[in-house]
Amino acid sequence: MSLPASIASRLRLPVIGAPLFIVSNPNLVIAQCSAGVVGSFPALNARPKELLDEWLARITSELAAYDAAHPDAPSAPFAVNQIVHRTNDRLEYDLELCVKYKVPLVITSLGARQDVNDAIHSYGGIVLHDIINVTFAKKALDKGADGLVAVAAGAGGHAGTTSPFALIAEIRQFFNGPLALSGAISTGGGILAAQAAGADVAYIGSAFIATEEANAVDAYKQSIVDSTAADIVYSNLFTGVHGNYLRSSIMAQGLNPDELPHSDPTQMNFSSGTGKAWRDIWGAGQGVGSIDAVLPAAQLVARWQEQYRQARRRLQQGKIVLS
Repeated sequence: MSLPASIASRLRLPVIGAPLFIVSNPNLVIAQCSAGVVGSFPALNARPKELLDEWLARITSELAAYDAAHPDAPSAPFAVNQIVHRTNDRLEYDLELCVKYKVPLVITSLGARQDVNDAIHSYGGIVLHDIINVTFAKKALDKGADGLVAVAAGAGGHAGTTSPFALIAEIRQFFNGPLALSGAISTGGGILAAQAAGADVAYIGSAFIATEEANAVDAYKQSIVDSTAADIVYSNLFTGVHGNYLRSSIMAQGLNPDELPHSDPTQMNFSSGTGKAWRDIWGAGQGVGSIDAVLPAAQLVARWQEQYRQARRRLQQGKIVLS
């Protein structure tokens, strides 16, 4: 594993919980980290912006208390997602708070900036940048990112179209540092497969929407449970950037999921005109077919741990033949 020891040594399962717009909150992050996986949230979820200070204070203090009570099984580090797009007028403010609280891991999206990376590096923090292709991967590394999140085909929300196997294989030809893989991973076997393909950790979002701690309406959670891969629609209509969304939420806004127009990719307005992205148009990945219940985050992680152990055992026993 090429993750720094400060992160790898505290993971009970090689997973980063993806930052989910609106959905991720301190309750979910604390539950994820306490269960032994990286919990994360977008800085923009804290509204008004002054709330971010409160969230970071709560997360750091509660995880410190958890660690003191569980010295043999401390919490995993947490992460904050920063949108490095020109439309984010909060970036400088939010970045200052990440430095203040020494956020262990920062995940940057929609742009890469050297000064952002330098600010996180100033206190020893680690930056992962999410990318959908090799071109963006190389740009992010050139700007000083420590690692990458490969957002492959099938991932929820903003996602690429490249097979995870192809994307990971190409990245590993020029980069041997920290690498997470996103794309329809929702089982312990999928987590092991991500590692087998060359990633250090799986990057999982959709499954955490269907948890008790997630800040999602019950209808959204139930739609995750009820849907399969066939219910995922790929479109750039809602934000200007291509992403995967639940068919049911698109239909609820009076739109035909099979005849969606294209949007101007320069307009990150997060509104379709009939429904607002993420609030009304629900993001989800193709791995939803493996999600069968709304669970506490800790119970979900425990399920994955058992599936992960079973998958490794099948390999060791030769029940899966590799040629």
